[in-house]
Amino acid sequence: MPDPAARTGLDVLAALAAEVAACRRCPRLTAYREAVAARPRPAYRGERYWGRPVPGFGDPAARLLIIGLAPAAHGANRTGRMFTGDSSGDWLFRALHRAGFANQPESRARSDGLTLRGAYVTASCRCAPPENRPSTGELAACRPFLERELALLQRVEVVVVLGRIAFDTYLRVRRAQGWGWPAAAGRGGGAAPARDRGPGTGGRAARPHRRGHRPQPGGTTTRSWRLSPRRWRSERRTSVPNSSGSRLNSTTIPPRNASPG
Repeated sequence: MPDPAARTGLDVLAALAAEVAACRRCPRLTAYREAVAARPRPAYRGERYWGRPVPGFGDPAARLLIIGLAPAAHGANRTGRMFTGDSSGDWLFRALHRAGFANQPESRARSDGLTLRGAYVTASCRCAPPENRPSTGELAACRPFLERELALLQRVEVVVVLGRIAFDTYLRVRRAQGWGWPAAAGRGGGAAPARDRGPGTGGRAARPHRRGHRPQPGGTTTRSWRLSPRRWRSERRTSVPNSSGSRLNSTTIPPRNASPG
């Protein structure tokens, strides 16, 4: 029988997705995403672009959370689903499929049958921004959507943030939720799985550097690197098993109620 809690979580996330898709808070982003949708690339001529903010999607019982920067102008802004229809999604969903978190290795359209098991994908900014650069105010306007997703995704153990802006956004949200994390310390352009012991423990993040990471007092580790398919496969220091027993290479975040080490 279906899990009633999972069903309720799915319904709440669906309501949040509808709210995200209807958002018009940021005039610059609204104008840009709609202008892109009105002038498709030649390769996509004849397609009807989504042209709206893009909601997160995935399993309400997810233990893996992936946070990107924003929809691509001719990717998710066209298809209406995160990391769908562009090259970044090609290798991401192949990796998720290989690890058992996705039922298929490709993500082409909202109607392609892709489902995630134990994983959820979202972004710091829900609209495609000009030059892929949302403003500080636009990120702040979008942040409540991520806050609400995190409040609903109670089983998350691993977070993979793709890029500096996503890293900063995630840490700001967790600080606002009382987790006591520092401001982001990583340098841009990388993925930064983060590890912490939860609110009230006073943990401090490691300072990422080009050769890996340096542990700091408090049992907290953050790492930053440029993510590639090879790096995704080779990062095996810690991992989380999915329901089929496969393991995704990433760094574990203990539950927020974990006691200090």
